[in-house]
Amino acid sequence: MKGGLQFERAAWAEGAVLVAGVDEVGRGPLAGPVTAAAVILPARGIPRGIDDSKKLTAEARERLAVRIMAVAEFCVAHASVAEIDEVNIYWASHRAMCRAIAGLARRPCLALVDGNRVPRDLDVPGRAIISGDARSLSIAAASILAKVARDRIMVDLAQQHPGYGWERNAGYATRTHCDGLERYGPTPHHRRSFARVHKMLCQDEFVSC
Repeated sequence: MKGGLQFERAAWAEGAVLVAGVDEVGRGPLAGPVTAAAVILPARGIPRGIDDSKKLTAEARERLAVRIMAVAEFCVAHASVAEIDEVNIYWASHRAMCRAIAGLARRPCLALVDGNRVPRDLDVPGRAIISGDARSLSIAAASILAKVARDRIMVDLAQQHPGYGWERNAGYATRTHCDGLERYGPTPHHRRSFARVHKMLCQDEFVSC
């Protein structure tokens, strides 16, 4: 991948012994939690093939997740649908990232955060990196663990709520998912604050909007 460990090496040179990459997935879907992961990669023995999770197949992500978890310190955390509806998806995604960092066994000296802003409640020093999942191995590893974890949640929810195609679309607004919404209506796992779901709820005469 382009970039590799350049940001980690710069942090190490500045005296940061433990550098964590943190990323979130699931900001766009109409259903399910937003999920974040934090990863501290080892100095040696980093698995080959780590890249932005969006560039990898599901099979590659699963294989790499196993290899990453075998050698790295990591934590996966979530913000629920209720939290997303309460504070909006942007702040909920920051909550998930803060929880992932806080859940690491050792407190990192620096968190490399995918995006253009460090979460305001992050309790360690942070550095925002735009397109970090394509430029930092630590962030890319976090993106893989977060994606794999969230996809597994959506596969499980798909068994409980068939007809929306979550096992294939992970809750994104695909044609199958939208057709399911039209046919069956929203589930408790749908984000009421998202316009498409809210509009459907408002069409129900029993829902006050």
